[in-house]
Amino acid sequence: MKFRPLHDRVVIRRLGEDEKTSGGIIIPDTAKEKPMQGEVVSVGQGARDEKTGKVQALDVKPGDRVLFGKWSGTEVKIDGEELLIMRESDIMGVLEGIKSSKKAA
Repeated sequence: MKFRPLHDRVVIRRLGEDEKTSGGIIIPDTAKEKPMQGEVVSVGQGARDEKTGKVQALDVKPGDRVLFGKWSGTEVKIDGEELLIMRESDIMGVLEGIKSSKKAA
């Protein structure tokens, strides 16, 4: 199934966190926090400016690695994959210089 977000919404795939601490201790699933880092899967066309009516393009694009707030977005399941849908304004920033990994949480 294809999913296209509307307006200024962004679809994000959470990226997994390390399973061990720097000291080598394995963290069980029950003690893990959900990662606040993800990869942009798709983006909407942008929000309309209320004064001019023009569509303002989004700053993020598919493939970008981003940081977002702990409670940001709405969790959805599409084709068995857990994704987040959030507004671009909920994204805190883009991580530059990091290759995207396909390791999903």
